[in-house]
Amino acid sequence: MPVLEAFFARRVPAFLRALVIGVLVEVIGLVAFALVLLGELLTGGSSSVGVSLFLVLFLLGVAWVLVVSGRALLAGRRIGRGPVVTWQLFQIIGSVAAIGSGTGIAVAGGWAALVIAVAVGALLMTPSVTAATSETGSAD
Repeated sequence: MPVLEAFFARRVPAFLRALVIGVLVEVIGLVAFALVLLGELLTGGSSSVGVSLFLVLFLLGVAWVLVVSGRALLAGRRIGRGPVVTWQLFQIIGSVAAIGSGTGIAVAGGWAALVIAVAVGALLMTPSVTAATSETGSAD
């Protein structure tokens, strides 16, 4: 298990471990949301098959990109920082929209997503994470 070995390696700072855990929580949320949309589509609750399929594929694609980026960050490569920070910005925008929607579950989910996005974004900018992820090598 190279990913677990990389996660628990001595050279990995605690902030980077926390960041990867935050990204993993986001991945789980994205996959769960994709499954909800897929369930809605399969039970006939969706009014647009095309939009639902696009959203499911988009959410799973973003989850995959975040997994690959998390692995790159654990390996010390800086190429993983760009997709992670980009997703945090998108998540903050979506969270603010959900909070402003005024419905119960959307507001709660919006606040949870906002807290995670701000925490991951802040952790990504810490000096220890920046130093640990400053390699440019392409070896996996």
